Amino acid sequence: MKDILKRFLPYASLIGLFVILTLASPYFLTVNNLSSVVRQTTVITIMAIGMTVVMASAGIDLSVGSMLALAGVCGTMLIAGYGSTTLALFGSILVGLFCGLINGAVITVLRIPPFIATLGALGIYRGITLIITKGIPVVNLTRDFGALANGSLAGIIPVPLVFLLGVALLVYFILKYTKLGRYSYAIGSNPEAARCSGVPIGAYVVMIYGLGGALTGLAGMIEAARLVTGQPTAGEGYELRVIAAVVIGGGSLSGGQGTVLGTIVGSFTMGLLSNGCNLLGISPFLQQVIIGSVIVLAVTFDEFQRRR
Repeated sequence: MKDILKRFLPYASLIGLFVILTLASPYFLTVNNLSSVVRQTTVITIMAIGMTVVMASAGIDLSVGSMLALAGVCGTMLIAGYGSTTLALFGSILVGLFCGLINGAVITVLRIPPFIATLGALGIYRGITLIITKGIPVVNLTRDFGALANGSLAGIIPVPLVFLLGVALLVYFILKYTKLGRYSYAIGSNPEAARCSGVPIGAYVVMIYGLGGALTGLAGMIEAARLVTGQPTAGEGYELRVIAAVVIGGGSLSGGQGTVLGTIVGSFTMGLLSNGCNLLGISPFLQQVIIGSVIVLAVTFDEFQRRR
């Protein structure tokens, strides 16, 4: 019963929050507002799905916010130069993939703890972004670029939701049916046992961070499309929200746990919380306090369960 309670607690929290906000504000349960929540939450959710795989292997990536900005700026520079949204999208994903592979290689080859390695990468990627843009946003983008974040299919389904569903299905398949997914949990649960079982830990750690980086690159383009500019300061503080989404959704900082569906629930819980605070006129400064408190409570609950 305790395991069942822990598994379904994130879903119960999301449902309870949804009901409370529906009763508290007449503007919450509207098509425009819910569509806005989806568009605003998609970026964090896609990044969090990649972080789920990283944290399942007992790793962490604090550079995702800076990586998002770098990938988004590189993608928008391709649009400004060549006018191709498709080329920019692939370019942004490749930039994120490259950054993720570098993080994984530094952690594996130099044997630096993921926290320290990615903390350094956070500053490096942000600095590179500011250098190549000179701190000035990338503008003069094509009109169709904004459709990545602001467009709709059949006038109802937000385009970012389509990207989110595609990413969720892909990563669910990876975690469920591939060696990369199974080895991620194995490495996170007991790296020594995984090594003794013949798992090439170094190679898979690099691939895990590469996957997280690629998804962050995709999120960077959606974020840039939402702003219709390439902002070198985009993504500041996103790493905390991403990690919080994974932990709230049932992931563990100790590794070996985490699901795609749970992460989506955790991310949308934070999205609804932020949206509800805005509708109820709660100060954005207080929102930061609330989100920080939620992170602490979620980690405390996870640690308590792990110790028991």
